[in-house]
Amino acid sequence: MNKDINKALSIWHKVFEDEDKQYSEFESSDVEYFLACMLYNNFKFENALDTMKTIDLSYDFLLSVEDNFDEVNELVENLSLEEEEKKLMFLMTFLADAKSKYTEDELYLINRMEYHLDGVKQRYEGLIKKTNPNFSLPKVKSRNPLAGL
Repeated sequence: MNKDINKALSIWHKVFEDEDKQYSEFESSDVEYFLACMLYNNFKFENALDTMKTIDLSYDFLLSVEDNFDEVNELVENLSLEEEEKKLMFLMTFLADAKSKYTEDELYLINRMEYHLDGVKQRYEGLIKKTNPNFSLPKVKSRNPLAGL
């Protein structure tokens, strides 16, 4: 793993050693997840869905790390990979490393990121086509037989 990213992980894991910084439902794996979100946002994946070009960080998480956010953000921004494939592989390797550290119960957010990133990978490889979501109501297929009773 990249030395700057390891440093970022160390900074934030150290923050959360202080239980007063831990918000409700905090898991140690949140550090990797939110760092993955920052990497994802920094990489600006061309093949991300339009609705998922960026991923917001949790307000609770940001409040907990506020004194260290700028330092970690700078470390993330220092990571510059030109090719989409290298960015994708870097983040997938980062997630695989994170998954090896935690139990299945602690991996909800990391698994969610991995699922989303797998979609980016499939669009990059041409296995699925990038489409925009349709936010219109579906057509009514059947009438409710209990309506009007």
